[in-house]
This record gives sequence, structure tokens and C-alpha cells, in this order.
Amino acid sequence: MYGLYRDAYQGVMKISNYFLGYHMPEYIFGRGSVKELPRVLKEKDAGKVLLVTDKGLVEAGIAGRVTALLDGAGIDHVLYADVVANPTDDNVEAGFSMFRESGCDSVVALGGGSPMDCAKGICAKAAHPRKSVKQLFGLLSVHWFVPKLFAIPTTSGTGSETTIAAVLTEAETHHKQTIMDVVLIPAFAILDPELTLTLTPELTATTGMDALCHAVEAYTNKRYNTKVEDRLALKAVKLIYDNLYEAYEDGSDIAARENMQLASFYAGRAFTRGCVGYVHAVGHTLGGLYGVPHGKAMAILLPHVMRAFGPAVHGRLAKLADACGIEGSSEAEKADKFISWMEELKKKTGIPEKVDMIKDEDVDQIIRWAMKESNPLYPTPVLWKYNDFRAFIESVRA
Repeated sequence: MYGLYRDAYQGVMKISNYFLGYHMPEYIFGRGSVKELPRVLKEKDAGKVLLVTDKGLVEAGIAGRVTALLDGAGIDHVLYADVVANPTDDNVEAGFSMFRESGCDSVVALGGGSPMDCAKGICAKAAHPRKSVKQLFGLLSVHWFVPKLFAIPTTSGTGSETTIAAVLTEAETHHKQTIMDVVLIPAFAILDPELTLTLTPELTATTGMDALCHAVEAYTNKRYNTKVEDRLALKAVKLIYDNLYEAYEDGSDIAARENMQLASFYAGRAFTRGCVGYVHAVGHTLGGLYGVPHGKAMAILLPHVMRAFGPAVHGRLAKLADACGIEGSSEAEKADKFISWMEELKKKTGIPEKVDMIKDEDVDQIIRWAMKESNPLYPTPVLWKYNDFRAFIESVRA
């Protein structure tokens, strides 16, 4: 019965998706392109800007480079730099208070997924200032004009510069949830690979694996994809296959950095419509409960989920293997080799094989949160129920 409800829900969603207006933001790409920010802001009639970032980017001097550009162009701005690694509803409330009290009308998000998600939450709050962040969680919950949002990624992972989602954690309960609405797709994205040159090898690996997860989950999901999402997912996986380890080994490899930024962007657009799956559903709980960085959680869980899906994903994984030039005599063999490549990449980049932080008393909560997030929305190739989630969690515990 539950499966029938899920199928009916997703059937309605598939039809509805054609009317939701999915699109890529306008964007510019290339080395040094962040210098174009003042011109872009003026062309888009941005007034006073709230720059949303984190303390790490302030300390690294990257936020200072952006504020210097704004100062030089005479663009009024204020800085909100208190975003934490897994941004909370408290971060959004504080950022929105600064946005409103300073008289801002536009938002620039500078950073990885955390500042961008927080910035999207601030935009959602600006559209509904009387609602709490908790009241805005869910699908199509904003549905109103939001401030112009300009996204400048400094990692190659989340793809948040082209997605509808803002993933936030309730500070009180540690429950990670999502605001999803097409109005949260940024108006403009600036993809400057030079901003990723300071990433540590660890962050290069985990954020890159996050992008891989977006592409793989979107491509192996059912129902929602069009040819656009499939094409972008394939491109993203090929770019990651060719460039992630190179960027990890040599952080100054600007060509690899460029390709990883494109991969992240393509994968973000692919999963915006194609959706993610159980890797994200379980991974979000690890971020909320234990503060595990999002990319690290995705990297650890991705191969495990694909193996757990079994034959249901062999055909699609075989096509991803084909795109990467991985050979095999059957779909099952190609799928196995593709998953083995992901597992080997984890080892080579120092990502743990399993998770070691899950407490016995949290397992039930993890399952309930993962089920609430994923079912019936995520069009996963296999439907997991309570006992399936429990068996999976036990299998990935170190």
C-alpha cells in the first residue's frame, strides 16, 4: 500500500515538474571572473548587498577580496560571516535581521554549501518575515518573490549555486531539513576556479565526492529526469572521474579545478530536478546529530547505498561506467567496477570506509528522519522501509 502511495505521489510530481520553471541561473565562468561581480550587481539593479560567508573565508582573505571589489565600485554592503559548517535556523534568523535592519535588497553568497544554504534561507525569510524558518521547511513553501541572490562558490561540491534547495539544521533538535522552491535558484552565479585553489586536499576530496553523489543519485533515480538531467549527470561524472584525484593530488592544478567547478555546477542542476536519494537522507542525519561535514557524509555512504540497491541500478551505473571508459562484459560487471572505482577513490583520498559516530540510542531517530525526508518524494530505484534502513545503518557502522 505504501509503495502505491509513493508511486502515485511521484506520478503527480513528474507532471508538476514540467510547470515549475527549472532553469540554470545566468552565470560566468573562468579564472578571475569574480572581478566581474560589481558589474553584474549593477546590471541586475542590486542596491545594498548582504554578503553571506563564514569565518574561514574571512581568515583566508577571500571575503576581503570580495568586499574590496564592492568598495572599489562604490557598492554599499554589510557582512554576515557567522555561518557555521551545518548552518542552522539561528544563522538564518541572525542574517535576516542584519539584512532587514541594514536596509539591504540583495544577497551575495560566498563560500561552499553552508553560506549558500544560509543565504537562501535569508531570502526565504525576506519573502515571509513573519514565519519561522521551521515553517518554511518543505517543498514549494516560499512561492513568492525573494531578494536577488548572487552565488559565488568557493568549493566544487554542493552545486548550491544552481539548485532550489537550502539545507538547514534546527538548532534546538539538530534535525536537518530543507527549504525547496524554484524561487531560491540564484539569479546569477560566478564560477571562478581561482577561489578553490586554497582548498585543502581533504576538502577537495569530500566536496568533490559530494558533487559525484549528486550526479550518481540523480542519474540512478527514477521518474523525474528529462534528457537534460541525464546529460548533465553524465557530463559531471566524467569530469569528476578525470579530474577529482588530480585536484586532490595537486591543488594548484587550475585546469582540474576548473573542470571540478563545472562538474559541481552540472551535477547541481541534474539533482535539482532529478532529486537525490538515500545517501542524502541518511547523510543529513549525520550532519544534524553529529556535525559531520556534508561532503564527508556523502563520500562515506555513496558506494554503500549503490551496492545495497543491487541489480536495480546496474543498468544506469553501467552507463556511467561507459561514460568514464570503464569496461566490462555485462551491466553487472560494469556497475561493480564503477562502484569499486568510487571505493578506491575514497581510500586514495583518505576518506573513511564506514562511519564511527552513530550511537545506539540514535538509530531509531536516524531512521525516522531519513524516512521522513526521502519518502515519498525521492524517486529512488528501490523503496526502503524501516527495516531496510536499519539493516543499512548497521552495515555502515565501523
